[in-house]
Amino acid sequence: MRTSEMNAISAGMETGRSHAFLMKRIRKMWLLYAMLVPALILVALFNYIPMYGVLIAFKTFRVADGIWGSTWNDFEHFRTLFSTVGFTRALRNTVIISLLRLVFGFPMPILFALLINEMRNGWFKKTVQSISYLPHFISWVVLAGIVGEILSPQRGVLNYLIQLAGGKPIYFLISNDWFRSILIATDIWKDVGWSAIIYIAALASIDPQLYEAADMDGASRLRKAWHISIPGIVPMIVILFLIKIGHVLNSGFDQIFNLYNPLVYETGDVLDTFIYRIGILNARYDFSTAVGLFMNAIGILLLLGSNMIIRRKSEYGIW
Repeated sequence: MRTSEMNAISAGMETGRSHAFLMKRIRKMWLLYAMLVPALILVALFNYIPMYGVLIAFKTFRVADGIWGSTWNDFEHFRTLFSTVGFTRALRNTVIISLLRLVFGFPMPILFALLINEMRNGWFKKTVQSISYLPHFISWVVLAGIVGEILSPQRGVLNYLIQLAGGKPIYFLISNDWFRSILIATDIWKDVGWSAIIYIAALASIDPQLYEAADMDGASRLRKAWHISIPGIVPMIVILFLIKIGHVLNSGFDQIFNLYNPLVYETGDVLDTFIYRIGILNARYDFSTAVGLFMNAIGILLLLGSNMIIRRKSEYGIW
């Protein structure tokens, strides 16, 4: 018997054994798989079946004709993307705000988790952690009102302190010079505590014997954090960084929509708010769908590219 035939037979036997093992596992844990079925049905109903609506990005959509009855437009919406008033500005702002969030916002939960991990007083540690993630449960509608009061030029605390120091009140929320900084600062304030939870959990899984060995060698807290804590959570950092890269064109509709106004469109208008105005307010559903499809396509390419680069340089990655 030739080698190729023997390899084929061996591969077939291996496949059969894997299939038998899988079926045995399903029969043994059928209850857990049955509990998974409702979640799969919900995902199919609300995430996959509606995806047929993406067809209107390739059509001149008319509500009276429906999705299937509308005529194809030969990629007209995609050809006119960059010549549309406001699109290039929204794309530029989206990229800038997302990069600022990656540079300033992404490391903050990591640093906060490391600080929490170094606290020795259990009561104080739990109190700080609880207070830090409370803003996550407040909607941006409420937080936008709080931020507006804090930054108000007439009654805001911040402007009151500026005037005490001899300065003039600043209209923060209508200033293009300040708006992006406010977005980054409030985003960190809202989510730093909640985002740190996953890093705190990863730090808790590090073998305590590594810290004990470092103590015996006389390592300081800073050295233990640098040589033990950070390397221990690198896989989690990489995975969350890749997820952030995949969402680089989704810059947070809720936050920006509740904080921005026409005076800061130059620096605050992003693709999400642009789609809202074009699609919902102007009823250009087909064009706004094309913009959304463009965003998702770029996000997938960025995710695949960054994951491939990281996999080549290290053993970590999403797949």
